[in-house]
Amino acid sequence: MLQSRRIYLPPLSLIGPGSLKDLAEELKALPYKKALFVTDKVLVKIGVAQQVMDTLASSNIEMVVFDNVQPNPTVKNVNNGLKLLKEQNCDVIITLGGGSPQDCGKAIGILATNGGEINDYDGIHKSKKASLPIIAINTTAGTASEVTINYVITDVERHIKMVMVDKNCLVSIAVNDPELMLGKPASLTAATGMDALTHAIESYVCNGAFHWSDALALQAIKLIASSLEEAVNNGSNLEARSKMAWGQFIAGQSFSNAGLGFVHSLAHQLGGMYDLPHGVANAILLPHVERFNIPACTHKLKKVARAMGVEVSDKNDLEGANEAIKAIEKLSKAVGIPSGLKELGVKESDFELMAQHALEDVCTGGNPRTVNLEEALAIYKAAM
Repeated sequence: MLQSRRIYLPPLSLIGPGSLKDLAEELKALPYKKALFVTDKVLVKIGVAQQVMDTLASSNIEMVVFDNVQPNPTVKNVNNGLKLLKEQNCDVIITLGGGSPQDCGKAIGILATNGGEINDYDGIHKSKKASLPIIAINTTAGTASEVTINYVITDVERHIKMVMVDKNCLVSIAVNDPELMLGKPASLTAATGMDALTHAIESYVCNGAFHWSDALALQAIKLIASSLEEAVNNGSNLEARSKMAWGQFIAGQSFSNAGLGFVHSLAHQLGGMYDLPHGVANAILLPHVERFNIPACTHKLKKVARAMGVEVSDKNDLEGANEAIKAIEKLSKAVGIPSGLKELGVKESDFELMAQHALEDVCTGGNPRTVNLEEALAIYKAAM
């Protein structure tokens, strides 16, 4: 169908081995004086944060480190970071890490220019002003928060993940240097990689998909399906890490502009209720939701199977779609994702509340098949 589209991308993206050094050169030409350096304690402890700051030292930007970001960043994390930013009069935010520091940095940036509380921005395009400038340096091949108009913050009191879709949170410069991803733990690589695959598949079959997002999503599926297992098993393989960096990068551009679906809606509740790793929740739920979605996107799921390397030329659309589900499950098992939610301590007694919240999640409208409460409960139960 012919229609106008808005496509949101960072003004500048640097990607590939050595791109962190390219960032140092870019920063020399920018007027920033003091940065709030948003990261987590793990990256500080293993020396990656200091390595990055040393590389960027030639830019002469003073760094104020804020490393109190939890794996599922909270309202408190955001408020503490904002307080430090204001106390230190920072004029730019530099984020380092996976989706958690990226999302926290975006939230801080929005509050720095718009005021209020972060809960005020839950939903779609709630802010009025662009964020404080953000330089986002990614260290995992997963969330793609560095290139999207999305960020997610946990409201601990309500046990809810708030999903913000906001063009004003788009970063100024996104950096994906696979050299920063070398040697990351296999479990982290697997979880973030399956998160990226979920982004690619959901954006491909979702209601908002269009020609441009389709092309990106299919290519992302190919890259991730052909490199994730190697990246997990051999974390020092730069080629595999590079393919994963590209895969998550273009999957992020796809879903940021097309949308997602019910996998994310259900996974957000698991994160809010149990503080589970988002990528693991997505990986467990993905085959179950796409099995449910088959009647609404059979032909597309057959193409997903083909993109994952499955020979489906002799199969009809329904057979091909089922091969896609098998391929997802096979890859998930190969990289060590838990087989079900029960292993993670999830209780069936929480299903009804989580399912109700999932139906209200901003991602649900993008799902290719309408979901009701009974169906949502059935998917959770199947994923146990």
